[in-house]
Amino acid sequence: MTDQHEHYAEVGANPGDPLPMLPQHTSHGRFERVLRAGHFAVSSEIAPPDSADPEEVLRRAALFDGYVDAINATDGSGANCHMSSLAVCALLTREGYSPIIQVSCRDRNRIAIQGDLLGASALGVCSVLCLSGDDVSVGDHPEAKPVFDLDSVSLLQTVRTLRDESRFLSGRQLDLPPRLFLGASINPFAPPHTARVDQFAKKVSAGAQFVQSQYCFDLDMARDFMARARDLGLTERCYVLMGVGVLASARTARWLRSAIPGVHIPDSVIRRLEQAEKPKAEGRAIATELMQQLAEIAGVSGIHLMAYKQEEWIGEIVTKSGVLHGRQPWAPSHLDHIRQPASA
Repeated sequence: MTDQHEHYAEVGANPGDPLPMLPQHTSHGRFERVLRAGHFAVSSEIAPPDSADPEEVLRRAALFDGYVDAINATDGSGANCHMSSLAVCALLTREGYSPIIQVSCRDRNRIAIQGDLLGASALGVCSVLCLSGDDVSVGDHPEAKPVFDLDSVSLLQTVRTLRDESRFLSGRQLDLPPRLFLGASINPFAPPHTARVDQFAKKVSAGAQFVQSQYCFDLDMARDFMARARDLGLTERCYVLMGVGVLASARTARWLRSAIPGVHIPDSVIRRLEQAEKPKAEGRAIATELMQQLAEIAGVSGIHLMAYKQEEWIGEIVTKSGVLHGRQPWAPSHLDHIRQPASA
């Protein structure tokens, strides 16, 4: 390990760590080490603020202390403008968190993307999620000019070229390659369903080492997808984190189902929310149960828990689900105790 990487490596990446780096590791990151050690992992995501205030980022991240192994920083999700994913990841890394930088092909060409990836690695960011990105027509700047110089698959290939071949796409050699754990998104629940495993296989072939899925609210579809992925040997080559969402109400569920392409929410879930005396509490209960049931599916290595504007409940949901089996993910050392969830 070079002096530069020693300085910027994530907290705990040392020979005496209970999750030591092994020769097959492609990054110095704690997230990769957790998965390669065989632990069931939990990731979540932080919505970057509409602000230049770094403390706002850290306040949001603190809600995850001791409950998640990695935090995604979204990159203009929904084609809406926020603080950049790179800046959020730099702030989180400085505090010792294990962030996952999201890189969308929508807004930058290959020159900018390659520069951002080198910068992220230099700042200590160890994991990247490669995305094509939502079209600008759905966001708050529909007049923006989309780029899409790359797509999610060619972006994975680009990162692998930088990391494994130590060169830019132009062929020019790097003095020091980035050390990155490569991720991608999958959606087992969008039609045509039979093509989704093939799409997953294409991303694994391009270099994906972990994937995070779209919201899962249909266990039968998840089981079918994972069975086909196992048959192709994909779960032996790539870690699968199934996405679980926290629904606030039946109205929210209907909106997600109708407005977000690829989101599948069965009528039974919506009826359960409609009949609940406390819909928000019921939404958390649904998420907890889904986590428990998904954790039992062979080949599922973790959960990606998404709780937009309900991040304060992440700790309660993870704790009640029991998927960590008593393991406590990293938390800042200055904390005297893990924060307790807010009262219902």
